[in-house]
Amino acid sequence: MIDLDQIRSETPATSRLAYLHNAGAALMPAPVVAAMKQHIDLESEIGGYAAADREADRLEAVYGAAARLLNAAPDEIALVENATVAWQMAFYALPFRKGDRILTAEAEYAANYVAFLQVAKRTGATIDVVPSDASGELDVEALDRMIDERVKLIAITWVPTNGGLVNPAAAIGKIARAHNIPYLLDACQAVGQMAVDVEAIGCDMLSATGRKFLRGPRGTGFLYVRRAMLQRLEPPMIDHFAAPWVSRDTYELRDDARRFETWENNYAARLGLGAAVDYALQIGIGPIEQRCRLLAGRLRSGLAGVRAVTIRDLGRTPGAIVSFTVEGHDAEDIVRSAAEAGITIGASDPASTRIDAEMRSLPNVVRASPHYYNIEAEVDRLIEHIAGLARR
Repeated sequence: MIDLDQIRSETPATSRLAYLHNAGAALMPAPVVAAMKQHIDLESEIGGYAAADREADRLEAVYGAAARLLNAAPDEIALVENATVAWQMAFYALPFRKGDRILTAEAEYAANYVAFLQVAKRTGATIDVVPSDASGELDVEALDRMIDERVKLIAITWVPTNGGLVNPAAAIGKIARAHNIPYLLDACQAVGQMAVDVEAIGCDMLSATGRKFLRGPRGTGFLYVRRAMLQRLEPPMIDHFAAPWVSRDTYELRDDARRFETWENNYAARLGLGAAVDYALQIGIGPIEQRCRLLAGRLRSGLAGVRAVTIRDLGRTPGAIVSFTVEGHDAEDIVRSAAEAGITIGASDPASTRIDAEMRSLPNVVRASPHYYNIEAEVDRLIEHIAGLARR
């Protein structure tokens, strides 16, 4: 049972805002903010090196917390600056040659797709987009039919940025495992709002951020790399932390996922990330997911009843990102008017998921993303606000 009173008391902004922008950057709970402030204070008192030494055990515990969140092992976790860095370190560690194929989804995120394009330009590899099924999810049967000996990577965004679609990550994992193809999963919008079990999913690599549904600080992220996959990957960039300089002409890559890290880090932010993971685990990912889906379902249902509103979400069981348009109103104008009413939401540009947007002729869409700390009245405020706009 989620103690909403306690959680909202530890999220002071909820007293003045209906904050429904968690797919962008969620509100950090008080323990996360305190963890970072305390470490910054410590650094100001004894210096950054001494502060890191004093907090070494707590810093080390962040790996264990992230591993528990994913059902992984601590040595399979790398802590990095953000989810993009996490994804890039995994992707650019893979070797590609002319004729190799990368399989991805129609709703793939722009940051990932431009990386595919760069590697294709450099190496002669090709990018093949797996079609969606009638629900809008990646068609796993089509994926299976597209497999051949030239496929060197399956890379999928689990929950795309532009709506509630939840791609069938575990079904994709079964196909990847059956054909022994590396599987990179972008879980940026999934971690923190739903259960993430890398063993059940079957992914080899997974990237995540702290700032979204996990409610951690900006500038934090982590990468999971399956232990069996580690020895197949040499990071695209290394330093003497990732690969100690063991003799004049020799370095040795670390044998854990920290080969994807560098020596210098923002330790205050790392402790904030650890506090955010602990906070989510203490509440329970199961109850969090249940409440996220409840609130998102309430929002979709309410908006669907408003004339001139079109819900843009896809998938059989959409998650906690609700995308929509209002006839006659630009998405950015809706976001601004909501802010004036004390409601924080966001928008998604078609360029962020260009293939999906072009196939569906999507304009800029409004993106509202409730989280477990929201209350039903806040969701209803947004529905009423949109209904008022639609009547104009």
